[in-house]
Amino acid sequence: MITGPVSRIGLVEMITGPVSRFGLVEMITGPVSRIGLVEMITGPVSRFGLGCWVVIACCCLAFSSQAVQAENVTVTEGGQAEINCKLQSYDGSIVVIQNPYRQTLFFNGTRALKDERFQMVQFTPRLVKIVLSNVRVEDEGGYFCQLYTDATLHQVATLTVLVPPAEPEVEVKEQVVEGGVMELTCIAPRSKPPATLRWYRDRREIPGVTSQQDNDKTVSVSNTIRLAVSRRDDGAIVTCEATHPALRGQRKITQHPLNVHCERPIVKIQHPSGVMREGDSLSLDCIISANPLPSTVLWSRLNDSLPERTETQGTLLTIPRLSTLDNGTYVCEGHNQYGRAADEYTLVVYDPGAIVEAQRYVPYSIIGGVLAMLVFGVICVLIVTIWCSVRQKGSYLTHEASGLDEHGEVQEAFLNGSETREGKKEYLL
Repeated sequence: MITGPVSRIGLVEMITGPVSRFGLVEMITGPVSRIGLVEMITGPVSRFGLGCWVVIACCCLAFSSQAVQAENVTVTEGGQAEINCKLQSYDGSIVVIQNPYRQTLFFNGTRALKDERFQMVQFTPRLVKIVLSNVRVEDEGGYFCQLYTDATLHQVATLTVLVPPAEPEVEVKEQVVEGGVMELTCIAPRSKPPATLRWYRDRREIPGVTSQQDNDKTVSVSNTIRLAVSRRDDGAIVTCEATHPALRGQRKITQHPLNVHCERPIVKIQHPSGVMREGDSLSLDCIISANPLPSTVLWSRLNDSLPERTETQGTLLTIPRLSTLDNGTYVCEGHNQYGRAADEYTLVVYDPGAIVEAQRYVPYSIIGGVLAMLVFGVICVLIVTIWCSVRQKGSYLTHEASGLDEHGEVQEAFLNGSETREGKKEYLL
């Protein structure tokens, strides 16, 4: 244009001296306008000509940036990450790999940082691959793939580290007595991104309140629920479930049994059925329902001491070789910090040859039902009997009336002495 055919870059270098590609852009986008700059260099130009120059410059830059390509990587903490730098038209220039802190890891395939977790596994004119093992959260960030040619070209491969949650922890605010409200908190102390926590009981989700707290590069998540509890809830199982993208559809589960304290114990003596005779062995078991359980169980006999042969072990009381001297009322007693309860059993020992009718206890409801059925049956029989009697009496009267009518006809025929063409009728009186 000015001195003969030259390249676009050469045109600028002829006027201003050798410049880099980035310098060319700086010249075009410097303090003066694009049109004014080009007019100062080459004289007045059309806007169409200026647009061509800008498009050509951008294409050159885009081609240069395509000389290096990097791929983003996502990996779970403790896993292995592959960082790939793809090269195009590699001419043997220097290749440098840097970590997010701009520390050089490898210089043309040679280790520069003493971190054995980084390994160069491939260095070719088209691909540079490094492997990072035992990945930590601190390794997260952008890894620079730099190619030094006439100008420095680089691309960034972003490493994202996922931190899956461990099994959730369950905390109880305070011990609750039946009739109170229990507050439970499920905690996933460390995850990235934040884990999702849910409460379940009998496969039904329990709504809760979720909160988060940042811990440097990880997050602590908690979910709190409040439950109104009764005695029957003691020992019931509630489940806290944690889900997270790094778990790949799996779940971390913690089961927690509810611990509900009871206001007072419930005591029941389990005893043998039937008649106890001299020489038999008696075994009584004191069944206590309480939370917390009594530390000790007390056995005693009303108005007397326990027989010398008595053996006690925990809730069990055993008396071998019974005699009539062992008769009496035996008491089992248990207590905790919320109350005291007791149950009694009366022992009656009979002689070996005594004939004793075992007592059978029949519920009053059964007796009443049987009596009602008997009364109903008697009433039904009476009704059927009366109905049959009335029906039979009515039939007799009907036949008697029919007989009287026939007797009257016979008497009338006798008095008249008449005969009919149909013949004589004989009547038996």
